[in-house]
Amino acid sequence: MFLLSHMLKSFIRKGQLTVIDAEGKRHVFGGGEPGPQVTMRLTDPKLYRSLVFKAELVAGEAYMDGTMRFEEGSSLRDFLMLFSVNRLSLGSYPIQKILRAVKMRFRKSLQSNRKGEAQRNVAHHYDLGNDFYRLFLDDNMLYSCAYFREEGETLEEAQRNKLRLLAAKLNLKPGMKVLDIGCGWGDLAIYLAQLEDVSVVGVTLSKEQHALATNRAKDAGLAGRVRFELKDYRDVEETFDRIVSVGMFEHVGVQHYDEFFKKLNALMPDDGVAVIHSIGHMSPPGMTSPWLRKYIFPGGYSPALSEVVAVTEQNSLWVTDIEILRLHYAMTLAHWCGRFEANRHKVVAMYDERFARMWEFYLISCEMMFRAGSQMVFHLQLSRKRDAAPIVRDYVTDRQRAYIEREKELGLAV
Repeated sequence: MFLLSHMLKSFIRKGQLTVIDAEGKRHVFGGGEPGPQVTMRLTDPKLYRSLVFKAELVAGEAYMDGTMRFEEGSSLRDFLMLFSVNRLSLGSYPIQKILRAVKMRFRKSLQSNRKGEAQRNVAHHYDLGNDFYRLFLDDNMLYSCAYFREEGETLEEAQRNKLRLLAAKLNLKPGMKVLDIGCGWGDLAIYLAQLEDVSVVGVTLSKEQHALATNRAKDAGLAGRVRFELKDYRDVEETFDRIVSVGMFEHVGVQHYDEFFKKLNALMPDDGVAVIHSIGHMSPPGMTSPWLRKYIFPGGYSPALSEVVAVTEQNSLWVTDIEILRLHYAMTLAHWCGRFEANRHKVVAMYDERFARMWEFYLISCEMMFRAGSQMVFHLQLSRKRDAAPIVRDYVTDRQRAYIEREKELGLAV
């Protein structure tokens, strides 16, 4: 326990961590500043060393395997909050600083999403089966940050708020063609076509999403104006008046950003508008957690805003609007976590206990990153022309209010 104890003494400054080792001996760390109180039992002595050199990866795997447990009233949520509020002190620990510097040299190779490889990466996560995602998503299966306008809103209401906000920022006009890159299960594309007289093409690399989205458009009577294609966005050849992408940019990878924005530029006319909704972080450029990359999102990376805006500049795109959603994803994930836990027995029946633990670790750790870490969501509105969107931002609010009334008229209100 020497190496691990040495690191934990430096790491835990807020709250307190009690570690019960494989021999049953208790070790107490922290307690100097207020914070979560956690009791963790480690049943495998190999963890003493591996947690020092591969902290993020091994912690997740140990929880999945059951060799890391939480006792005396504490939980995984408490532990991940403790980790989150102390993350900066862990990053400054000498061994962690050296390991991070080495890994940063190779980070681009870990974010590869070349054609073919991108589809395999997407399938790893999104093709788990639609029945699985129905267990914790909202009724319309939106798998991205919701937008909570008021306290106490349901997940369904907040997800509709998000669609309405994006529609307002697109500033749609009758007859426009819209491209939805990374269309998920199709709800945004269908909503836009219901709301406005526009045609929408959605592209996805997930076979499960494509099949369900296509059926949903048909059921909504929109097959003539909404179509979904199983296609890499880089293979799209049509041009569009508007482009929207929600929760897909995290799968692009830093070395592909120039390729992404070049393609956006090529797909729009001069007065076209694109709106990108993506997870990012407020800290300098970094890396995806090795556990998240291995088990959840291979090839995934949530960028610093500085990494994104620099490439839009190189591609002569105006950033006509930026909005930062700070706590909305933490609130979204809290809803997902609650629904997942309520259906946990079904997850175990569909897969197994280890899979359920993996997804618990994923959902709760992500919530903590948005609640106490550096993660956020950003909206970028882009165009070739400075005046492609109205120069006064009031239209975004005005459009949302008008759409609320139109939803009521069309019977679309949640």
